[in-house]
Amino acid sequence: MENLKQNKVLVTGAAGFIGSALCEKLISSNISCIGIDNFSDSYSSQLKRDRLENIFANNNANLFSFQELDICNKDGILSLFEKEKPDYVVNLAAQAGVRRSIENPYPYIETNIMGFTSMLEACRHFPVKHCVYASSSSVYGANTKMPFNPEEPADHPLSIYAATKRANELIAHSYSSLFNIPSTGLRFFTVYGPWGRPDMALYLFADAIVNNRPIQLFNNGQHERDFTYVGDIVAGILKVLFAPSSTDEKWDSDNPDCDTSKAPWKIYNIGNSRPIKLLDYVEALEHHLDKKAIKEYLPLQPGDVPSTWADVSKLTKEHNYSPKTSIIEGVGKFVDWYKEYYKL
Repeated sequence: MENLKQNKVLVTGAAGFIGSALCEKLISSNISCIGIDNFSDSYSSQLKRDRLENIFANNNANLFSFQELDICNKDGILSLFEKEKPDYVVNLAAQAGVRRSIENPYPYIETNIMGFTSMLEACRHFPVKHCVYASSSSVYGANTKMPFNPEEPADHPLSIYAATKRANELIAHSYSSLFNIPSTGLRFFTVYGPWGRPDMALYLFADAIVNNRPIQLFNNGQHERDFTYVGDIVAGILKVLFAPSSTDEKWDSDNPDCDTSKAPWKIYNIGNSRPIKLLDYVEALEHHLDKKAIKEYLPLQPGDVPSTWADVSKLTKEHNYSPKTSIIEGVGKFVDWYKEYYKL
């Protein structure tokens, strides 16, 4: 096995929720890490800068460096690759959120498609050992067969955000096929935990409960989600990152699986594989906050799906992925962070 400490990993979206957690884990593992982020205004830039400050606070071996850079700046990205020559790339930079993408699709097309293409172009001109990128469980869209299996088609997205993530997978396949770039897409399933995004359910619910406001439970609270703790997600990313995708010699073009290829390209689900009812999620939050929520029940929103459930068997088999964090433990870690961050 190669000495990973001799490698350099480029993480885009390094001031984001998952990106910052990944950077922290890399430097704590003595692996050199370059982070970039553009501090977009999709939510509080202060939270992003605080995450970044937290990374630098733990950067005892000076393994982390950062540059403010937008992945849509193709010349800037090429210059960064030319200067730093990263060995591995994890692209987490994106416009996130299903509902905002319906109201204003243009930033999603620009960042999630054009920006991602600029990253692949850089990997083409300055070859890397592996490019891992964030996809999403939302690509399953209108699919109802559970658990969601990446071997099956995911071609009916129900939001613009989901469509851009599915497009990422297809564009990556083209680049892997044309330029032999090993690439892997990870379909994240409802990530939560400390330093989470303020537009996500757990953060919104905690803020509402603490401030005596009602929490909004869409689909009348009947949602089920494959909630996955951020630490388990990061552990999975690292297992995949340092095992570059290769061609699948058994791939049958007459009967093609949808998650492998003759190109060095793969797709995996990365989730907890244990769907949780939204009301049970709220109950765990109430327990740790020691306070009951005021609940407002609302109908299903456009672009939303009632349930998600990840089949992670292939990731487990090929990369020994094993999520370990229960909902009660993970929500507790979030509440501990939330209280400390807001000095409650």
